[in-house]
Amino acid sequence: MSAKSDYLENALVNLVLGGTAFAAPATVYLALFTTMPNDAGVGGVEVTIGVNGYARAARANDASTWGAATTNGTRTNSAAAFTFPSPSGSWGTVVGVGIYDAATAGNLLYYGLLSAPKTIASGQIYKFAAGSLSITEQ
Repeated sequence: MSAKSDYLENALVNLVLGGTAFAAPATVYLALFTTMPNDAGVGGVEVTIGVNGYARAARANDASTWGAATTNGTRTNSAAAFTFPSPSGSWGTVVGVGIYDAATAGNLLYYGLLSAPKTIASGQIYKFAAGSLSITEQ
């Protein structure tokens, strides 16, 4: 997952080149998409929060989740898994994932396609194991 949303791109360039403060969220929330959003964070379809037990997977946005950045600007969830709740019904076919700064709504930060679409059925717990989710700055 390497794409940044327009929101995050603007926040970073304003911080680096304009000195406009930007505070990283203390918690990040992983969302599942059945249709991918665009850079503006719109046009995508997230699995519906609250339907069939779906909720974004939350983790602390610190070293308890993310390993140190590599020399190529990549950080991986090497310290912890992102685990979604057990579905009480189908979540459909998931094609991608996004990282948000809030449990509902909020700002999309990063997003990307899965290596292969995944159909998530009732009772099938879905997770990104430690070491399986990487973000690369470009």
